[in-house]
Amino acid sequence: MDPEHLPYVVREHLRLFPDGFFARLGPGFLTAYTGTYLTSPHALAFIAVSDGRPAGFLVGVTDPALHRRHVLRRHGGKLLIRALGGLAVRPGLLVHFLRTRLPRYYRKLTRRQEMEVATAVPVPQVSGGPGAVLAHVAVDEAARSLGIGADLIERFVAAAAIAGCGRVSLVTAEGPQGAGPYYQRRGWRPAGESRTPEGRRLLTYERHLGAPEWPPGWSRADTDEPRTP
Repeated sequence: MDPEHLPYVVREHLRLFPDGFFARLGPGFLTAYTGTYLTSPHALAFIAVSDGRPAGFLVGVTDPALHRRHVLRRHGGKLLIRALGGLAVRPGLLVHFLRTRLPRYYRKLTRRQEMEVATAVPVPQVSGGPGAVLAHVAVDEAARSLGIGADLIERFVAAAAIAGCGRVSLVTAEGPQGAGPYYQRRGWRPAGESRTPEGRRLLTYERHLGAPEWPPGWSRADTDEPRTP
């Protein structure tokens, strides 16, 4: 993924995940936040191209703690300014933030932990230490059923294994709005559950990784832009 792809990714993120807290802060914040995946050495960002145009995207991290540290140190000030701007023009969201998220951030700060602002989805709580986390994956409706989503996921999994990760995790909504059955059919296994500050129930899925292998059609000379059928 390159900076020129950010408008497409942000537009699709707002369309497909409009209820996420970061999305509700507005396109300015979401653009700045999504851009952190392009600068972090602990993040992966892929664009799928079909007929010469973007048809899907995937973002994730290979080490959530180190990625958070990178985001806070390099982008924290800009993200804070954009977040405050988004809250200032959305009074209802500001009240929601004060009621649901500020107490959590305060508890983390008082425990001398990093404030968890660097992920658009809750980091799955799994055993065995840090692992890769698939944050978001989306495919255009017109390009579905072409294997693009599966291709993006497999390339993220392969890249995570090459980065030394022993497993990869994700969270998805419970019920028909989630994608749990899709991932289970592809070898992912349930690994717990959590709730958002708003009370939505999320399910964690995990996939253990073996020895790293380059995906079909890839070599070390390839860029991070996945090929599509």
